[in-house]
This record gives sequence, C-alpha cells and structure tokens, in this order.
Amino acid sequence: MNWQLTLEHMIGALAWTALGILLFVLALKLIVKISPFSVRKEIEEDQNVALGVLMGAVFIGLAIIIAAAVSG
Repeated sequence: MNWQLTLEHMIGALAWTALGILLFVLALKLIVKISPFSVRKEIEEDQNVALGVLMGAVFIGLAIIIAAAVSG
C-alpha cells in the first residue's frame, strides 16, 4: 500500500470538506442577512415549515454543485 498517495488523497478530501463547510456557512449567513425577518424565530418559534424546506433545498442544491466541482 502506498501511504504517501493515501495521505495525499486524505489531505485533498479534507481540503474539499473544509471548503464545502465554509460554503455552507457562507450560504447560511447570506440567507439570514438578506431575509427581511428573523430566520431563527420563523423556524423555531413560529414552526414555519416552508422556510425550513426552502433552506433545505438551498443546501441540497449547494451540495450538488460542490459534488460536481469535486468530481470534476
């Protein structure tokens, strides 16, 4: 087993993971910033299912884009 190659792949995977998590955090901050209401209040207190579904759809779309970028 080639340990150097394995280590290189693991470092690459960790780098893409960090980039993906950073993009998810930036997307969440952007959604919270541009929304004219409190996202936390709407989801937690008012039980706004539509907003939860919308945010979930945004994150799934972002995950698909990141996966396509990683796979080439």
